[in-house]
Amino acid sequence: MTLFTKAALMLAAICMPNIAFAAVDTGDSAWILTATALVLFMTLPGLALFYAGLVQPKNVVSVLMHHFALACLMSVLWVVAGYSLAFNGDGAWVGDLSGYMMSSISFDSLSGTIPESLFATFQMTFAVITPALIIGAYVERIKFGAVLAFSGIWLLAVYAPVTHWVWGGGIMAGWGVMDFAGGIVVHATAGTAALVAAIVLGKRRNFPSSVQPPHSPILTMIGASMLWIGWFGFNGGSALAAGEGAAMAMLVTHISASVASLVWMAIEWVKFGRPSLVGMVTGMVAGLATVTPASGFIGVPGGIILGLAGGYLCYVAVDIIRNKLHIDDSLDVFAVHGVGGIVGTLLVAVLATDSFSGLGLAEGMTVTSQLSVQAASVAITVLWTAIASYIILKVISATIGLRVDQQDEIEGLDISQHGERGYHSN
Repeated sequence: MTLFTKAALMLAAICMPNIAFAAVDTGDSAWILTATALVLFMTLPGLALFYAGLVQPKNVVSVLMHHFALACLMSVLWVVAGYSLAFNGDGAWVGDLSGYMMSSISFDSLSGTIPESLFATFQMTFAVITPALIIGAYVERIKFGAVLAFSGIWLLAVYAPVTHWVWGGGIMAGWGVMDFAGGIVVHATAGTAALVAAIVLGKRRNFPSSVQPPHSPILTMIGASMLWIGWFGFNGGSALAAGEGAAMAMLVTHISASVASLVWMAIEWVKFGRPSLVGMVTGMVAGLATVTPASGFIGVPGGIILGLAGGYLCYVAVDIIRNKLHIDDSLDVFAVHGVGGIVGTLLVAVLATDSFSGLGLAEGMTVTSQLSVQAASVAITVLWTAIASYIILKVISATIGLRVDQQDEIEGLDISQHGERGYHSN
């Protein structure tokens, strides 16, 4: 059996979780149990600390609260309807509610060689981190209730349908799209929604002239390190088996992150005369986001190339969005995750070929035809995410409101929204 055939069977397991191909494989199950914990670890506490270190001290609690609350709310919504909309039914554009409250999952139902309950939980951790990524666009100025309302509706209206298109047997799966671990499903959706949210919500007070630098690069580095470790579960776990696919996905993931970090560091060193810790770890995230959609299809050369591309292009995107367009995507979610995920999604059509030590494209596919599928899938996803996110934000703005008032923003969201402080002076 060729590596490409094995990869195809793994993707088939993703698209048809209710079909039992074999008995439970305890090795595969043990690995996905571990990977599931690693992906949740990316959000709690990884992403939470990464973002918390980047804001002002008066908004640390609010950022941590956003992440913890979303982890709880998204998990419940995934059980109630999200999983069913993503993975039940054979519709082209959305699943159905036949698996409402996960009623389609029994004790002995399988997804490939692992229990379907484990597959659903693994996918739940993706459903948790995707809306959590968007938090970076609206920190320091949004109402807590608006965060919950937007994220909950967005999960069901955007994330679940896109997951169905790509991994649930929907329209893009039928086209043969290649998205191993979420360049489209996670990064393109979260990045696009973040950009729309930043525009609709508006800039922080006196942006960009008086916006304070990150208050704790230490917290940010600790959180970034947790993200890096957790990403092995994110990409390696998406193989849904403990084998060659997971091992190569982990290797290229690590290489891409390392290369992108060095690229970002080198750019800052040349441009400013000294590299920053925050810049270097941001480059790491850019490399991870860029390699995600390709990680199960490429070899080491592809990992190096994606690290180079992600580190450079995401840096350029940050500069354009923040300094030229003056859009206050506060923690650069679109520039890093959106741009990185889209770049990796497009380049996999080239880097998966034998010329770059990849697994090869599907039978009948050429680089040109695969690139067309990748580009069309990205365009549709970005368009739907932008439209749906805009509508959701406008509805919330007209009802409960999106933004805190000016005095609350000056005081900080920790006190005004939660009545707590992250730090107490003596």
